[in-house]
Amino acid sequence: FAALVALSFSGAIGLTFLMLGCALEYYGVYWPLFVLIFYFICPIPHFIARRVGDDSDAASSACRELAYFFTTGIVVSAFGFPIILARVEAIKWGACGLVLAGNAVIFLTILGFFLVFGRGDDFSWEQW
Repeated sequence: FAALVALSFSGAIGLTFLMLGCALEYYGVYWPLFVLIFYFICPIPHFIARRVGDDSDAASSACRELAYFFTTGIVVSAFGFPIILARVEAIKWGACGLVLAGNAVIFLTILGFFLVFGRGDDFSWEQW
């Protein structure tokens, strides 16, 4: 129960950083909210690999490695998107920093979710 509360609190902190990067009057541009798309599609390769791949062998499977590759690409793209926006001066560098901080917190929260609830015991994310 404490892990779920800690994960929801850290997710709220990460989204607060993202909203501050968009909604502060000095920044005032909502382009960084497109990072939310990366948050939603980040776990999809893992879910697909978990359904398709077989867990019969202890060695790593090609399906799981491909899922890691796609997830890494999504995470790197989420960090690169605000940097590109700041580079072309669509957003200010301060907003970029807040969005990058929010990205770090949110992706660590997603990783924590899979580490805590992905063990396969009685209380797992598969029940949800």
